[in-house]
Order: sequence, then structure tokens, then C-alpha cells
Amino acid sequence: MAKKSRNRAPSAPAAPGEVGPRQPCPCGSGKRYKACHGAAGGAAPTFVARPFEGMPDECDVIALRELVPAATAPLTLKEGERAVRLATLLPGAAPAMVRDSGDIWLGLQVQHSYGNPARDLGAVLEAALATEEPGIVGLMSDPGDGPSLQDLIADTSLDITVHDGFEYWIDDIPERDASMEAALEQANGGVMPTSRLSSVEAAYWTDVATKEHLRWVMPHPEDELLDALARLHAAGQDSVAEGSRLVGMFRAHGLLAPVWDLPLGTGAEVLEGPAATFAAALEDALRGGDLTAAERSARAGLANRQVTIR
Repeated sequence: MAKKSRNRAPSAPAAPGEVGPRQPCPCGSGKRYKACHGAAGGAAPTFVARPFEGMPDECDVIALRELVPAATAPLTLKEGERAVRLATLLPGAAPAMVRDSGDIWLGLQVQHSYGNPARDLGAVLEAALATEEPGIVGLMSDPGDGPSLQDLIADTSLDITVHDGFEYWIDDIPERDASMEAALEQANGGVMPTSRLSSVEAAYWTDVATKEHLRWVMPHPEDELLDALARLHAAGQDSVAEGSRLVGMFRAHGLLAPVWDLPLGTGAEVLEGPAATFAAALEDALRGGDLTAAERSARAGLANRQVTIR
């Protein structure tokens, strides 16, 4: 009996902004796309490869959503006088909260994912603006088409404050009971010390107990950035502190975030000058020509050390 051929037609590659069948489903289920919303009859979510493009401090917003434990920044609405506060995380990973004062708190680190987090944030903000009733504002289904967060806020730079813990959850409550303090203490137990560098944009030092890291979200197109980093690595110019090592990078929301391992005890302050020097060297490297053999080898190594964050 003749054996069936195992040859199959190759799958068509996903177009930019689309999800490949073997990639994680953007809904956040943890399943492959072909077994979730990409299955026959599944309702495919709208996946946006670079959802925060055009938002003030796009790189910082990505860092706050994916890398930073506790931080806040006020937002200014294009229309209306309501006070809006962007936060990395709200209690219970709530998408938004309307406070007793009528102020709106908007959370970046949430449990839902409908393919376009900027649109999700826009929908939640619109829902919060439609009420002054204190409480949680959720998002239980795909909001569909509509304004993204960057469509609703003014085009101004964000004034980001990185916190040591989640005390901002109750900083507008004058009288705090024991249950509040206990919940806060429990939440703070998982916070890693983190600082935002002031000499460059969207670079965050963190201490994870066994080592320290610098994680830096960069705005450059991926291929150009990889080429530039490869040039610096091959030239031995990719250090940001004595004993530091560029170990890989995250890919999140259309941008790359290189990660350096740092010796314990480095701290954030000593990184300021070297980070600024590195940023200047990177700008020069971005203007380079064809890669040499050593640079191509370095690039391949960097490309193999990428982790994609949904």
C-alpha cells in the first residue's frame, strides 16, 4: 500500500499586523491562534501590531504596561475637565476605577486582551467618563471599532512617577482601615525595586534580588535597531556599566526593549552617564552601512535572544 505523502503546502506567512496560525492568540487565552479565535467559525479579534503608536511617550507606556510594577502618570483629556490618572496596575487588575471624587484611574496591566490594548483603554475611558458613580469600570467583551486612548488625550509628554509600592491605591482615602493596610502590604510584597533613568527615555533599572537589570524600550524599527545593536556589540561598545552584559530583548507592541544584566550593587544612579553615552553611540550606529561578518554573527545571536510579550 502506498504511503500517504507527508508533503504539505507551506502556510502563507502572516501579513504585517496579522496573527500567524501558530502564534499565541491575542485574546490572551494562551492557546495558539488557529485553536482559538482563528479556528473555523471563530470571531477573529482585531490585532494591531503597534497599538500605542502616536501616543505621547509611546515607549514609556509600553514599559509601564509590561515591565514596571508600580507607576502612575496624570493624563489630560482633549475634551472635558475630569482628572484622569494612568496607572500600571489597579486593585484586582481593574481596567478602570471612578473614585469618590469623580476622578478616573485607568489601569494598563489588565486581564483582558482583545487585540488592540489602546482601543481597549479608549473604550474603558469612555465608559468611565459616562458615569460619576464610584466603582470599577470593566471591559467584558471586544469593544469593536472606536477611539483609542491616544485619540482621547492631549498630545503632551507624560509626567511619570515610579512608586516603591502600591500606596497610590489608597492615597485619596484619608481614613484607612486594617483590611486596606493588610491588602496593600500583601500586594507590595511582590514589587521589585524599580527606577526610571532621567538621562534617556523609557529606560528602567530594576533589582530582582539575584541580579539587577536595565530594560530599555526603544522607538526604532526592529531591523534597524538590531543592525545598530549588532554593530555596537561587535565593537565592544554595548556596555551600560562596568560588568554589564546585553543579554537579549523583549518584543512588545511593535517595539524592542533590550535588556542588560548588571552586577548586584550597581544601582540606577551610576547608569545615567553611561546610558546617555550609549544612546549617542546608538544613534551613530543606526546610520551605519552593510554589516560585516562579525556584525552579522552578533545580529543573529541577538535575534535568537528575543522574547515576545503579548
